[in-house]
Amino acid sequence: MDPVPYERLELMVQCFGKAFYYKDPMESFLLSSGVARPLARKHRQEGSKYIWARKLLTELGESDQGRMVQRRILTDLCKLRNVPDPAVPDRNAGLQALKDLKEAAIASQLFAIDEREKAIDKRSIAKEKEQLIHERASRLEVLRKTFNTALFDVNRQSAGFSLEDILCDLFTLFDFEYRRSYRTPTQQIDGHFKYEGFDYLVEARWRKDQPTEKEIGAFKHEVEGKFQSNRGLLVSIPGFRDEVVERFNERGSNIILMDGPDLVCILEGRMDLRDAMKIKVDTAAQEGIVFTPILGM
Repeated sequence: MDPVPYERLELMVQCFGKAFYYKDPMESFLLSSGVARPLARKHRQEGSKYIWARKLLTELGESDQGRMVQRRILTDLCKLRNVPDPAVPDRNAGLQALKDLKEAAIASQLFAIDEREKAIDKRSIAKEKEQLIHERASRLEVLRKTFNTALFDVNRQSAGFSLEDILCDLFTLFDFEYRRSYRTPTQQIDGHFKYEGFDYLVEARWRKDQPTEKEIGAFKHEVEGKFQSNRGLLVSIPGFRDEVVERFNERGSNIILMDGPDLVCILEGRMDLRDAMKIKVDTAAQEGIVFTPILGM
């Protein structure tokens, strides 16, 4: 069987880059299209979804069986009536990418013969998804133990470094594009990630006392000084004083706050990090509330 032409492969790559946002849904889609799990995960951590898809599709083109899977993936993409991942920041761009691929596939008659419904063991697919969930839970448990160890660290600076590492590993685990702590010529940045089209700077604090209004204001000023669309996430394990939070609610802010109980709730698997971020960001954007505790929700 001939491989899918390069131009069509690139259209498929665009579909994965624009119609998916999180990597878990993309991996589940690949598995349901017949990609073996080791291959589906092989290039997942190498960069963006574009890079992942391009390397995967190229490798599939090296064998007759792989080229058949290429066509199954193409066929499944063309069957989509909507973007498969509702978290994509630009739904119209995702729909246009799917439309462009379908038009090109029809013109080239590249669809796979759709008999895979008889061949795919649905129980096997469910097992693969269950395995993904189990692996995430195991990695969360490692982070939880690291957090608990840091609780008894008498060196608060060392505990702060541990918190930076925990946040980086946690956000990466949930498919956020996260950059570890780094230094600019004038500032120390504890972390950076992207969420819903915005850049977020991170400040991680694990000190004895809760941050003062001046300290939170300094972080807010630091965020504003980078770029107009920047936002900030301040994580303070001991939490925040109510009157300080209220002052930032009143004046409006481009930062959101997370405390120790919030983080523990996520590390214990009681709430997905993505759900926690959505709650905090939506409440801040719609109601101007910079700190929404997630414990008990």
